[in-house]
Amino acid sequence: MLKAPYKDTPELRQAIIDTCKEMNRRGINQGTSGNVSARAGSRMIITPSGVPYDTMTPDMLASLPIDGDGEAEGPYPPSTEWQFHLALLRSKPDMHAVVHAHPVHCTALSINRMEIPACHYMIALFGGDTVPLAGYALFGSDELADNVTGAMADRHGCLMASHGAVVVGENLEKALWRMEELEVLARAFILSRSLGEPHILSKGEIDEVLGAVANYGIKSA
Repeated sequence: MLKAPYKDTPELRQAIIDTCKEMNRRGINQGTSGNVSARAGSRMIITPSGVPYDTMTPDMLASLPIDGDGEAEGPYPPSTEWQFHLALLRSKPDMHAVVHAHPVHCTALSINRMEIPACHYMIALFGGDTVPLAGYALFGSDELADNVTGAMADRHGCLMASHGAVVVGENLEKALWRMEELEVLARAFILSRSLGEPHILSKGEIDEVLGAVANYGIKSA
């Protein structure tokens, strides 16, 4: 496990690629629809647009200045979703990784324009009593970046209307872990609705959990 904060090294770039491959292996993404980025000093390293993960090599990844002042560097253009990756890293200096994917159950909820309420205590892993829904906008647009950062102002993840999901992490491992937990939560919520009306935990109950899960899960390196 690489230590965060990261530096732009071949090892970090390979870890980003490995995170993409692991998303697909775990069934939380399909093909090249997801993308992963990491903070490396004052720059963001992000997967390139449209390159299959199995053929991706560290030198193919793109680099952009996090302050937004300058062009992307690399042999391939950055992911078409680079705007919200950059916006999230800029707005959350304590987070060092962003994972975006199209998990089936998260996406199904987003198509129905539904957020995830406090149906399970693990909702607290995302910073509050909901996993919110970011409003729809064209992929790769500044409007989508604004919608995502607004929805995640006090959260570690959100659904994206008719699109998918995005999470942040203190490191790559924790971001991937959050994405997998989010898809499990989405699936459980959908199944619970098929059985009847889900019970929603109260704000007091979630506030209690928020304190208890502060150091839960994969620790930051």
